[in-house]
Order: sequence, then structure tokens, then C-alpha cells
Amino acid sequence: MTLRRPRMSVSAIVWLLLAALYFLVPLVATLLFSFRSIQTNACCSLAAYHFVLHNGDFWHTLRVSGVLALEVIVISLVLFVPTIYWVHLKLPRLRPLIAFLALIPFVVPPIVMVVGILKVYRGSPSWFYDQPNGILAATYVILAFPYMFFSLDAGFRSIDVHTLTEASQSLGASWPVTLVRVILPNIRAAALAGSFLALAIVMGEFTIANLAQFHTFPIFLQYVNETEPYGAAALTLISFGITWAAMLSLLFIGRRRGGQLQLAGAR
Repeated sequence: MTLRRPRMSVSAIVWLLLAALYFLVPLVATLLFSFRSIQTNACCSLAAYHFVLHNGDFWHTLRVSGVLALEVIVISLVLFVPTIYWVHLKLPRLRPLIAFLALIPFVVPPIVMVVGILKVYRGSPSWFYDQPNGILAATYVILAFPYMFFSLDAGFRSIDVHTLTEASQSLGASWPVTLVRVILPNIRAAALAGSFLALAIVMGEFTIANLAQFHTFPIFLQYVNETEPYGAAALTLISFGITWAAMLSLLFIGRRRGGQLQLAGAR
């Protein structure tokens, strides 16, 4: 007996085509606009891409924002994975409180947040206050808190934390070994989802970096947008490609193990 695949309805196909057009038409228009020459205003030229890729500020700001993103991801995972694990395991009544605290960055405007943070930490050491890897990274961890928390929380709620922990400890594993070798592999997709959301925040945040007077990738994007319209279109597509490359890597890594529960006890 052969099973027939369900056919997609005509209305579903129409809505998919409309969604694809809504998504692709602006990209195609931006691509065609980026092919115009800066000097002659005619198509087709790669002068805009040459301008971006041979601009030293592009690579400098991309490196600054990339390092910031990695720092924010590492700090967020180190802080939130053990905390959420312990809440699900021992203190489930605290979960609504942490979920409420995670909503605060959505309520407080970034401009208010950065003014308050800069005022509070004005007397802090220069290695923290005057460097993007210091105060800017700490601020971005706060902005990434909601996305990281809700992603990890969904991952922890999809597994049986108590059973995995008891099984691991029955094999002689310590708490750190249980967290790293048993729990973390089972929330891998959730951790990666939260990490790339944090990456998107760092690569796209403008207000805080501008008020804190740090030269990051969004600041460079805004500068190019004000001075070189064709270069701005090319830079937008390049940044879009970087973001999609990160998301495709998430999809690739998340499917490697197919979401299987893994129990790696002490050996």
C-alpha cells in the first residue's frame, strides 16, 4: 500500500508566492540599485562593492562587531544556561519572575538604558568604560537577555531535566559534567537559536553604539548610507548575506544530530 503525499492547495501556493514576492522584490531592487556606477549613475558596475570591500572601516567595524557578538554569546551562555538549568531543576517557582525580568529590555527604550548605564558606570575603570568589549558588551548582554532566555527556556522545557540529571548522577557524573555533557547537548538547538539572535542584535544595534560613541558595524552602515547610496545598497546586501550565512549554519548544525537525546555519563 502506497501512501499519497498530501497535495498543496491552490490558496496555499498563492500565499507562498505572495510571501516570496514580498521577500524577494526588495532584495532584487536593492541588488539592481547596487549595480549602478557611482560616477556615471548607469548600470551595470561593481564599483559599489569595490568601494565597500576595499574600505578599511568596513573590515575594522566588522571585526569589532564580530568580536562583540562572540563575547556577548559566550557571556550569555555562561550566565543563562546554568541559571535556567537550576531553575528548571530546583526552583521552578522562580521561572515566572525571571520571565518577567526578561521582558524589561523590551519595555525600557534603548536610549534610556544607555544613558542610565553610562551615568552609572562613569567612574568605572577605563578598560571597561572606554572599550566596546567592556561596557558595550555588558549592555548587549542585557538586550540579548529576552531572546536568550526564552530560547533556552523552550529548550529546557522540551527535555526531561530531572530524569537526565538523575541518570547522569547515578553514573557518577558531577554537576559540571552533567551540565556540559548531558544537558547542553540536548538543548543544543535552543542554545544556537539564542546565540544567533544575539548575533543579529549586535550586528544591527545602532542607538546604543552611537550614543556611547563606539565605531561599530551599524555605525559604518549608517555613515555609508548618508554618503554613498549605491555603496549602502551593496553593504546592505553583504550584511544580509552574513546574517543568512549564520542562520544556515544554525540549520546545518542543528540537524546534524536530529534532536536526539544524548546521555553521556562519567566514563
